[in-house]
Amino acid sequence: MPPPSTAAQVAADLATRLRAAPARLGRVRLVTIDGPAGSGKTTLAARLSVLLDDAPVVHMDDLYEGWTGLSPDVWRRLRDGVLDPLAAGRDGGFRRYDWDAGRFAEVVPVPLSYAVVVEGVGAGAREVDGASSLRIWVEAPRDERLARGLERDGPALRDEWLRWADVEERHFAADGTRDRADAAVDGTAPPG
Repeated sequence: MPPPSTAAQVAADLATRLRAAPARLGRVRLVTIDGPAGSGKTTLAARLSVLLDDAPVVHMDDLYEGWTGLSPDVWRRLRDGVLDPLAAGRDGGFRRYDWDAGRFAEVVPVPLSYAVVVEGVGAGAREVDGASSLRIWVEAPRDERLARGLERDGPALRDEWLRWADVEERHFAADGTRDRADAAVDGTAPPG
């Protein structure tokens, strides 16, 4: 049996797949990286961005209105600020949610590029299917995801993380996100 793929090998393979995929957002190849919080989406997005000549990365966390997260407004903000302008051949941008201040803050530009990465819970929702050239699902065991989240955000947010895990689980079940993905990735793969 061959050794498991490293995260670096997986990212390189996904970058190759994206380059070969047709552009579905104007001239842009959109890659969406979805999966439960703490599974490794942001890390994979950073790797892919580098491999795709520093492709812009949009973080869904910046589009949520705090812990309310997966309301229909998040996909409206993504569509209006990012997807529609890029499809029209223009730069996009959106107002970033400042979690500490509890309000939307500065505009984050999303320059027109041959590839754009959108990562976060909800990135691969049905609302984005027609624009996506590659839909990636990242998974990791629930206990490990929670540990990663609490390490990043602090133990005081444990109740929010547990509530959010229930919210995202219902979303994924209703949306069929994992089943519609073009690739599934193990978020616990060794870095390589």
